[in-house]
Amino acid sequence: MAARKKSSTRKKSSTRKKTSTRKKSTAKTSTRKKSTRKKSTRKYGKKAGQKVKRAMHEMKRGELKSGRSGKKVKSRKQAIAIGLSEARRAGGKVPSRKRRSSRKRS
Repeated sequence: MAARKKSSTRKKSSTRKKTSTRKKSTAKTSTRKKSTRKKSTRKYGKKAGQKVKRAMHEMKRGELKSGRSGKKVKSRKQAIAIGLSEARRAGGKVPSRKRRSSRKRS
């Protein structure tokens, strides 16, 4: 019988050493910085919420009308804006209106 050569189908193992990518955790005593973050306060007060709620309710029933023209308000954003402006007039806590920046024409 003839001697056969065995073909190896095994993968050769690499000679490199495997190193873990994890960092070892060391026991630290509480050295975390306390957050000096400012406490958030509410932008809108209770009165503003009530006015917006009423304006939205009127808009859904089709009773809310815009100021000068007197047309029915159909937009949700417009209803919110009307509620906020009413809250401002009533003295509620509402941020001031954002003004449009004037564009220079050349």
